[in-house]
Amino acid sequence: MTVFTVALVLVVAAAGLLRWRRPAWYWLAFGVTLAALRVLVRYRSVMDACGLTVPPARWRLSLARATNRPIPEPRPPRIRRLRPTRTGLVLRLKLRPGQDVFDIAAASDRLRHSFSMFGVTSREVRSGVVEVRMTGYDVLKRVQMPAETETRAMRVPVALREDGSVHYRDYRAIPHALTLGATESGKSVYQRNLVAGLAPLDVALVGIDCKQGVELFPLARRFSALADSPDTAAELLDALVARMADVYCLIRTQQRITVDVPDAEIAADIWDLPDELRPTPVVVLVDEVAELALYATKEEERRRDRIITALVRLAQLGRAAGIYLEICGQRFGSELGKGITMLRAQLTGRTAHRLNDETSANMAFGDIAPDAVLAAIQIPAELRGLAIAGDASGGWHRIRAPHTSLRQAVNLCNRYADRTPDLPELAPFRPTTGTATELVPSAKASPATA
Repeated sequence: MTVFTVALVLVVAAAGLLRWRRPAWYWLAFGVTLAALRVLVRYRSVMDACGLTVPPARWRLSLARATNRPIPEPRPPRIRRLRPTRTGLVLRLKLRPGQDVFDIAAASDRLRHSFSMFGVTSREVRSGVVEVRMTGYDVLKRVQMPAETETRAMRVPVALREDGSVHYRDYRAIPHALTLGATESGKSVYQRNLVAGLAPLDVALVGIDCKQGVELFPLARRFSALADSPDTAAELLDALVARMADVYCLIRTQQRITVDVPDAEIAADIWDLPDELRPTPVVVLVDEVAELALYATKEEERRRDRIITALVRLAQLGRAAGIYLEICGQRFGSELGKGITMLRAQLTGRTAHRLNDETSANMAFGDIAPDAVLAAIQIPAELRGLAIAGDASGGWHRIRAPHTSLRQAVNLCNRYADRTPDLPELAPFRPTTGTATELVPSAKASPATA
């Protein structure tokens, strides 16, 4: 056996081992080159087989007949760019006249099989240009966030999408969101990633955790206000509504609507105010919304109406005042009482982990993306952390947040405790904490997401 044969056997064995144990390493070492060659070699025949070609132009047919040349072949979309990524390939195509972006989307499953890729998704970049993202392996099986992400004010990375891109929570684009998930579905881990992403930012965190605070109170050093019961939550929400009114008064005094003031300088929300006058934005995390809506007595019913009314007001009017809602729960349906569907209508962002019933999935996606309802109820129980994320645009994605233990989240909140703003309106609800605890080294994160 020659040295070349031995080396070849070792390379093949190493590639097989990497593909089995470390698919990301295999992709970077071998897969990306093989996949790019496979796409370029098979491209024309695959597009023809998938019905993604158009007949040649009439002038080309006339020219071929006049010169007695062979009839030109049908033309596929033109490849404008082929870019490798850490998880797959990005193919940018220029559509031919008569083609539509929905043709590419409808053929995505056939393209996946033809190019031997794990997943294929497409989106329209602009008129006539489509971006096709191909993943070489299951990126949601072992979530590894990229080392560098695009972060800016009120925009944090929280999960990884099935196409390998990062899923961001952008509060300025989608101010309010609803997150649903049954027990042991990964909803708490998603919430920890959200708090961990917000902790380094200049933002006030307000939490409502009616499970006696077992989820949010360990992170108390980074929270400006916390409530652990419906009674305290009602008072806290009233304080937020009062803060919202004060912020609007500040914006009104700073509008300076005169003839000589340019339109771009007229203040309409807190982000139009000067930095020295801008109030601190507030993110309100409600851990279990059903506990706020349930009641058994007349007194509890009055409290419930007070809470839901305050939440609806914050959802309708809070964006310009810099108040953003994150509503979480295991169950969300119209049986929670009046005002619930009105509240849902204001929650643009929707994220659903594994759900136990179709009604909750319909409440999450029935009004914005009906196709996502079936995907949400089909999430297997063993894939904790897998979720469906959508918004009012009708698009949706499968996402999975990286596993973040409670100790890791606590360490991050303790590290950035000095960034916790002291808001006078919320001072009565400021959690009492002891001295800063020393950061405890956390165990190595498990590849599975809890």
